[in-house]
Amino acid sequence: MSEEIKKFKVTIDGQTTEVLPGTSILEAARQIGGKSVPPAMCYYSKLETSGGRCRTCLVEVSKGSEADPRPMPKLVASCRTGVMDGMEVKNLTSEKAQEGRKAVTEFLLINHPLDCPICDQAGECHLQDLGYEHGVEGTRTEFERNTYDADDIGPYIKLNMNRCILCARCVLAANQLTEKREHGILFRGDHAEISTYLNKALDNDFIGNVIDVCPVGALTDRTARFASRVWFTKPVNATCKCEKCSGKAVLWMKGDEIVRVTARKDQYDEVQDWICNECRFERKDPKYWSIEGPRHIDRHSVISLNHYEKPKDYYRQLDNPDAIEIAKKDEEKIENNN
Repeated sequence: MSEEIKKFKVTIDGQTTEVLPGTSILEAARQIGGKSVPPAMCYYSKLETSGGRCRTCLVEVSKGSEADPRPMPKLVASCRTGVMDGMEVKNLTSEKAQEGRKAVTEFLLINHPLDCPICDQAGECHLQDLGYEHGVEGTRTEFERNTYDADDIGPYIKLNMNRCILCARCVLAANQLTEKREHGILFRGDHAEISTYLNKALDNDFIGNVIDVCPVGALTDRTARFASRVWFTKPVNATCKCEKCSGKAVLWMKGDEIVRVTARKDQYDEVQDWICNECRFERKDPKYWSIEGPRHIDRHSVISLNHYEKPKDYYRQLDNPDAIEIAKKDEEKIENNN
């Protein structure tokens, strides 16, 4: 009989879980779930060697382990730091982590244009979420922002390098899903940028998935650009008969029109099943699809406001036939107290 692997106990924001050795703090936090999960802009569990670039997942380790209870002297990237037995981590409960995340957000916004009103990613952008939670009204830099011209890097994909945060997700996705990669990160430092090789275009059968893994609006669907704001569309689960991929996708509908097609994602906005370009770009007619029903968006976003059903434990006063009587009683109590 094989020996049972001893699991490590890790406590995050006062919540304890057991994980296998080699698990990162971020994955342990995801196992616990809830608001203790740090945000991640570059880490992608389905892409090898991802993480460690954006630093938005910084956490404070207040206790290293049972064997060595000393706290770690600096904030650590939770996606790249493995857990130890007895480790205690602070995320929401750490002022240092929140201040560090705020500083990282300010850094990511140094060159990022304030074009949310015209960006197709608005409403489902992770940087936009971080900006609302940790951003500041102004910037402390006095230098001009780096600017780039929008570029068509394939028949279906538009690159707005102005918005890129160099998370490298698209490069890793291309490495994993395609036989040969036609784009990458060129140059170094503040001159680094995503670009294709000379006279090359992104036209692989699965290259459209780089749009889904992009956390900001740097890579967008040319067939759906400026077609509609995301909160005016309704996502539905649908399937089609496809020989290249699973055929499972999300249709973003505006009335009876399919505005765009994306892969299905989990609560951490990671793709569950990769889809091919034909399903994503070519099949914009409802006749190709069998609609299963509304798609529930797990992550907090303006998209979640398009409710198809009442959430559990949700109470509306208008649904209560005694609402008028309750209101009258409250008014009487106020008058009596006065």
